[in-house]
Amino acid sequence: MNLLEGIIMIKNKTLEIVDIDVKLLIDKLTTAFADEWMAAYQYWLGAKLARGPLRSEIAAELMVHYEEEISHATLLADRILQLGGDLRMFPHDWKRFGSCDYDAITNVQMLSVLQENLKGEQCAIAFYNDLLKMVQGKDFATQAIIMKILSDEIEHEQDIIQFLEDISA
Repeated sequence: MNLLEGIIMIKNKTLEIVDIDVKLLIDKLTTAFADEWMAAYQYWLGAKLARGPLRSEIAAELMVHYEEEISHATLLADRILQLGGDLRMFPHDWKRFGSCDYDAITNVQMLSVLQENLKGEQCAIAFYNDLLKMVQGKDFATQAIIMKILSDEIEHEQDIIQFLEDISA
């Protein structure tokens, strides 16, 4: 066996242990990948533009969320490629591929920015919860990735809720 045959065999083994329609899985992961990029951009823009109470503290946390969303996109990209998928899409395609409706920031007041972020996180939580149910026990590598991302999204939701409570107090 030459090196190329060995690489192909390893890749085939990766696909062989996935007990789910790989094309459907790649489609779902691509949706998540697009959503993560939109969420990252929304957090980054919110951190730069938002005005109001606790601005510095909240902007710093939004940048942490931004970095975590980029990390999620990286995890998803790696898994998509392992499964034989393709990442070639443009930023203007994210909305078409994504499942969560990330709106442009039109109101830079902190309350509005946080409410938009909360809406995005709650959509992500629902999406990843459904995806986890789909892969649970059928694709352990993807399952581990989705569990990590879902845990982070739940933490993001709680951070935002806490900030909303702090602003409202």
